[in-house]
Amino acid sequence: MIRSKNVLLYAGLIAGLIVSVFPFYWLAVMATRTTPEIYSFPPKLWFGTHLFDNISRVFESINFFRTLLNTLFVATASTILVLFFDSLAGYTFAKFTFPGKKWLFVLLLATMMAPAQLSLVPSFVIMAKFGWVGSFKALIIPGMANAFGIFWIRQYAEDSVPSELLDAGKIDGCGFFRLYWNISLPILRPALSFLGAFTFIGAWNDYLWPLIILTDERKFTLQVALASLNGIYTTDYSLVIAGTLLAVIPLIIMFLFISKQFISDIAAGAIKS
Repeated sequence: MIRSKNVLLYAGLIAGLIVSVFPFYWLAVMATRTTPEIYSFPPKLWFGTHLFDNISRVFESINFFRTLLNTLFVATASTILVLFFDSLAGYTFAKFTFPGKKWLFVLLLATMMAPAQLSLVPSFVIMAKFGWVGSFKALIIPGMANAFGIFWIRQYAEDSVPSELLDAGKIDGCGFFRLYWNISLPILRPALSFLGAFTFIGAWNDYLWPLIILTDERKFTLQVALASLNGIYTTDYSLVIAGTLLAVIPLIIMFLFISKQFISDIAAGAIKS
C-alpha cells in the first residue's frame, strides 16, 4: 500500500514536471525552426537547424544587448526599491499600532481589487506633469511599493517576528529603524526571497506600461523591442520566438543561481512557522 502511494506520488510529480517544462522545451524547438516549419502539421517535436540564423536576424532587427541592459537595470532597481519599502511598510503594519492602522490596511487591500489598466491614464498624466515621460524613472518610481508586497510581508511578519524579541531590542535601546534592519529583516528573508523573485520577473516581463511611457528607442525594454518584431500584415514567428527564447534565458540563469538559496530560505521559514 505504501509503495503504491509512492508510485502515485512520483507519477504525479513527473506529470507535473512534464507539464511545467514542456512550454520551455517547445519554445526552444520552435526557435530552431523556420516559420513554414512552425506551421507544419504534424508539428515537429525535435530541434531544427536554424537557431543561429534566427538569432542573428534578431540581432539585426533590434539592438538586443542595449534593451537587455535596459531591462536588467529597470528590473533590478524596481526589485530593490520594492523589497525595501514593502518590507518596511509590511513590518510596520504587522508589529506597530498607530492611529488609522486598520482603515489604512483596508484601503491598501481595496487597491488590490482595482484592475491595473484603470490607472494607466492617470499614471501617464502624472508622469507627464513630472516630465518623466520617456525616462526610466517613470518605470521604476511608481512601482517602488505595491499593495501585494506590503500585504505579503505583513502576513509573514505578524507570525514570524516575535514581539518579545522586539521588546528586548527596545530595552537595549534600539530605535525603530534598527529594530527593522537588524532584528526583523533577517527573519523576513524567506518572504523577501519570494517577493524579490516575483517582482523581478514581473518587471522583466512588463510590456504595457513601458510601451506607453517609453518614447526613445534607445531606452526600450526587451518586451517592447520584441513586440517590434511583429509585422503589420504578417509575422515571422521564427524571428519572434528566437527573440523570446533569448529574453527567457537570463531569467532561467538567474533562477539556477538563486534556487538553492531560495529553497533554503523557504524551508527555514516553514520551520520557523
